[in-house]
Amino acid sequence: MTFIPGMELSRRFYWEAARPVLDRSFAGMAHSAAMLGSGSETLGFDDEMSADHGWGPRLQLFLRPDDWEAHAEDIDEALRHGLPHRFLGYPTNFSEPDPEDNGVQLLEATESGPVNHRVETLTIGGFWRSYLNFDIGRPIGAADWLTFPQQKLRTITEGEIFYDEIGLGDVRARFDWYPADVWRYLLAAGWARVGQEEHLMGRAGLVGDELGSALIASRLARDLMRLCFLMERRYAPYAKWFGTAFGQLDSAKDLTEIFSAVQRAETWEERDRRLGEAYGAVAARHNRLGLTEPMPEKATNFFGRPFQVIALHGFADALLDTIGDGEVAKLAQRRPIGSIDQFSDSTDLLEATELRTALRTLYESG
Repeated sequence: MTFIPGMELSRRFYWEAARPVLDRSFAGMAHSAAMLGSGSETLGFDDEMSADHGWGPRLQLFLRPDDWEAHAEDIDEALRHGLPHRFLGYPTNFSEPDPEDNGVQLLEATESGPVNHRVETLTIGGFWRSYLNFDIGRPIGAADWLTFPQQKLRTITEGEIFYDEIGLGDVRARFDWYPADVWRYLLAAGWARVGQEEHLMGRAGLVGDELGSALIASRLARDLMRLCFLMERRYAPYAKWFGTAFGQLDSAKDLTEIFSAVQRAETWEERDRRLGEAYGAVAARHNRLGLTEPMPEKATNFFGRPFQVIALHGFADALLDTIGDGEVAKLAQRRPIGSIDQFSDSTDLLEATELRTALRTLYESG
């Protein structure tokens, strides 16, 4: 069977299988349909291997709150009995969630009886509460933006809306990208991270610690890649697809080979040389944004030591000085810890939406 990308499968599943059931039994009920949130298919990165867990003909059906209260169970029942058992060759029936495998559901072929489908019926507000722990009825503050994981923002904004009668697209548009001054703050935090370690790569190598030097170089490469995502106004996905998504950026044309050379380098001197090239390329991209006065694009030695650095030129401070929004300006006066993605790469923390309220205090206290 020829593999069908999950987003295409879900789009056709809505129009050709689920929508006819809705039109027969719930004609005139306003709704929206989409594929947003978790899953490689929402990013367009799924392949044949993706079909072995949590993948298949599925979608989200959004209703107004009153309609959800009154009809969600009836819609579920109508779909259980009205959907075909196969769609474009794939089963529409899923196994029960596996409690030992993060609740994953697998495709499970059936030939008769009700279908255990994955058409999730919910409200727009309910989706945002469960996925981001955010109430869409209020404004998005700086502390909210800084505690929304980029990997989740990307799966919302990269997903597809198949049909929209109740304003799903308008709500999603609020999350398209950071407000201007939050963006500047994140860029500053990214440069600050580079500044904290750019001189350490060579210092570790100079005492013979090539392994430690290589690890620091890899961290610097990742921080520079994250800066590129920010500069091109694209949310970065989680680790599995980070490099793939970077390859889609305009920055990749100049930097992929350089970063690969950094990874392959056997000596700190070679890493230093190639990182110096990367520093210059990223600095040039900063200048093309026009957010600050032009900054130096050539790396310099670290206070006379033979280690090339770029953030020492003051990119972070230059960006922080341009922030005008009062809420963000207060953050700019403190240590630029950046967003949740910049101060932690713990999967448990990034996925724990229930902790977001506590995390907000990092930005709201003091």
